[in-house]
Amino acid sequence: MIECRALSWWRAALVALACVVLVSACGSEPGIQIPSSGSDLPSDTGQPLAADTSDSGPGSLVGATTLSTVDRRLAAVSSTAARIRYRSTSGVDASSTTVSGTVFAPQGRPPQGGWPVIAFAHGSTGVQPECGPSLSPSLVNAAPVVAALVTKGYAVVVSDYQGLGITTTYHPYLDATTVGYNLIDAVRATRKLLPDSSTRWIAYGGSQGGQAAWAANELAGEYGQGLQLVGSVSLSPATAIGGLADKAAAGTLTFDQRGLYPWVLYGLQRSQRGFDLDTYRHGSATAQWDVLSSCDFTQATKRTAAITALTAADLRPTTPSATAALRDDLDRMSLPQRKATAPMLVMYGGKDTLLDPEWTTDAIGRACDRGDVIQYALQPDADHGSVDGTAVVPFIRARFADEPAANQCLRR
Repeated sequence: MIECRALSWWRAALVALACVVLVSACGSEPGIQIPSSGSDLPSDTGQPLAADTSDSGPGSLVGATTLSTVDRRLAAVSSTAARIRYRSTSGVDASSTTVSGTVFAPQGRPPQGGWPVIAFAHGSTGVQPECGPSLSPSLVNAAPVVAALVTKGYAVVVSDYQGLGITTTYHPYLDATTVGYNLIDAVRATRKLLPDSSTRWIAYGGSQGGQAAWAANELAGEYGQGLQLVGSVSLSPATAIGGLADKAAAGTLTFDQRGLYPWVLYGLQRSQRGFDLDTYRHGSATAQWDVLSSCDFTQATKRTAAITALTAADLRPTTPSATAALRDDLDRMSLPQRKATAPMLVMYGGKDTLLDPEWTTDAIGRACDRGDVIQYALQPDADHGSVDGTAVVPFIRARFADEPAANQCLRR
């Protein structure tokens, strides 16, 4: 089951960070359970915060409010806890978008140069506007992780990603460029709210968030002007996802992938003009579409049952040309796409049944061929949510300390 993997990527890292006990709860991957607000999302109910809203380009701040219902563990360690709305860029059509997220600042006096920033990239929460972590008091159970990072002196921003948390646009699920832009612009927006935050930052995430962190690293050199990315961390990342099309055609999608695949189709239908959803879904997938594309916690049991009931025929593309077209779409959303800007840490499991480990191995190889600096580890006995992340904290500290980065690409 994949319903209860919300924060297992971060468990080992948390022990190293703060020696805290993290109780993982359900949520974050295709069995997500998030309190739903129904068809209308709640407005920003907190008090407006003073911030620089004078700009209008990518990373400019639309507004910021206090988080009136944030998890008390996070509120207790933060001098600022805010929900933000900021401008970013669509990776699909380069249009301007508004994205929501949350920002947290440490207590005390910032170090020289300002608080170093971590853009914490969340894993999959769904494809509907109500799936945004900023709408959840616990940030969809990420609050303990964020609190540990804040306690250690990092300003932390958690982007909801385009289309999550806000109703004005859609979520192009697993489009790497979009979430990469969203992370970079979240850091820019953070500095508009927290003028004592640094230009130096790290992208850190798992699963969909691992994809976002990797993509931000690739995009930072060209798109991230005014900021200094010093590294990225990707745990169990979504990388080369074109294989989903071939597995759907062959009827070999795993149970976990049958939960993820409808979200991919949902995002493509919203982002691709003329995308014929019924070329890729049939039978039970069509009948249960609203349940399969939901992140309403009241639908979690129904969603698991709907995934279980799916047959290979329900998700098989109708023709080989349809499979090829889907593969092309997914390849355009995949990683790597260009040379990375800063050193990377990539860790993944050999028993991952959500994202085939071979896809990540291939992505790392192609990134190495581009000249990337990568420290990576394939953990043979780990699955998607049980990767040992004890290397994360030393990597983050070393990057902010400007220490030389290990490069395992040189050993290939």
